[in-house]
Amino acid sequence: MSPEVTVHVNRGAADSLEPSVDSVETRGSIGLRLVSHGSPAHVHCRLAGDLERIADLETANYYVDAESETFVPIAVDAERIDAPVSGDLEVLTGYGSESVSIPVVVEPAPGPVDVDESLAEPGGGRDPAGDSTALDRLRETSGLEPATLAVVVLGLVAAAVGAVTAAAIGGLVATLGIAIVVLGTVVALGLLFR
Repeated sequence: MSPEVTVHVNRGAADSLEPSVDSVETRGSIGLRLVSHGSPAHVHCRLAGDLERIADLETANYYVDAESETFVPIAVDAERIDAPVSGDLEVLTGYGSESVSIPVVVEPAPGPVDVDESLAEPGGGRDPAGDSTALDRLRETSGLEPATLAVVVLGLVAAAVGAVTAAAIGGLVATLGIAIVVLGTVVALGLLFR
């Protein structure tokens, strides 16, 4: 998206100019919006410094109607540079009696991206083993799905809690409780492996 600079014309006083930004950095074209807050005005725009080598204005002079906006496109060719270029966007009114100068830095456009055939391969040419998680590796080595692994772990935890409880309490009821937990885990595993 191109940066946009707004310059307020005649806001507060006749022939006054107030930019919305102190400076601009871009890799492409710039939009200049001249916003009138009072009587109509003639506004002159120009590029200074090295900026004028790579940027162009359609025209230098603009008429801004009272209480309206005028858009000024500034075409910037960042493809032609390989190092940052700086300069100023100058906006003048009142036959040059009022002016603002906005520093502009144009960064080079990003270079071309090299694309080789590995991008067309599944996984984008990456090593799938390098991106796998511990769960993926466990699934590959054991052949079990995550849900099955969860039932096994939950069954082992339940059996361990039941064994500790049966040992601490003792008696027939505690032994039946651990037997039910173990039987439930075996039935759940049996259903998962069907």
